[in-house]
Amino acid sequence: MRTTKAIVTPVLFSVCLLFTGCATQRYAAPDTVPQKPSKPYVVLGKRYEPLATAEGFVQEGIASSYGRDFHGKKTSSGERFDMQAMTAAHKTLPFGVYVKVEHKRTGKEVIVRINDRGPFVGNRIIDLSEGAASRLGMLQEGIAPVRVSALGYKSGDSYRHPSDYDRGNYTIQVGAFTIKENAYRYMEELKRKYGVADVQESWVNNTRYYRVRLGRFDSLRQAQSNRETYEGKGFKGCFVVARD
Repeated sequence: MRTTKAIVTPVLFSVCLLFTGCATQRYAAPDTVPQKPSKPYVVLGKRYEPLATAEGFVQEGIASSYGRDFHGKKTSSGERFDMQAMTAAHKTLPFGVYVKVEHKRTGKEVIVRINDRGPFVGNRIIDLSEGAASRLGMLQEGIAPVRVSALGYKSGDSYRHPSDYDRGNYTIQVGAFTIKENAYRYMEELKRKYGVADVQESWVNNTRYYRVRLGRFDSLRQAQSNRETYEGKGFKGCFVVARD
């Protein structure tokens, strides 16, 4: 747990290691699908039980924000924190879930993805990245009364809950690169060894990423089972994603 100026800020411990290969200060956010619930954890003597699902979740309270001091460091989900990305920390919501955060006084809204744990101070219920807090118009004040409503996991232009997800088209992301040649070279190595691999190109905050993915699966359960197998073979930090 890290503290800044005697105020407790989000815990930035790693649940899994994120693959390297991104030689830039921007970090490629995964297109997440539901994973196994995080394990319970204890902070400041209090035990927290992460939720298995966010379906129907609504909460009101105080939002705060965090930024430059944590930029580039690992979040609780294992991702690198990007202070300008639309992400947030919450004590119990599942990682990868998108939520709508509404400023109760101004009516402004932002949509963020949960990828960290916290905040662990007072009655604060969510810690927004600096970029998200700026869009909500709360940076100057520092905190704001908000209403948090869970939307689900991102699927194209809509959001879905775990019950909708088992049948589909999935793969496992094992790396993210900013250098195209490195990504395709790695993909060819995986093809020779495992048979099925590809590269997905995407833009994140004006940076092009080349995401290397391994395998094809037609159910979420099958993909998650294979993810565990691949992780045991040395692909630490790999995760399931929905194929386009």
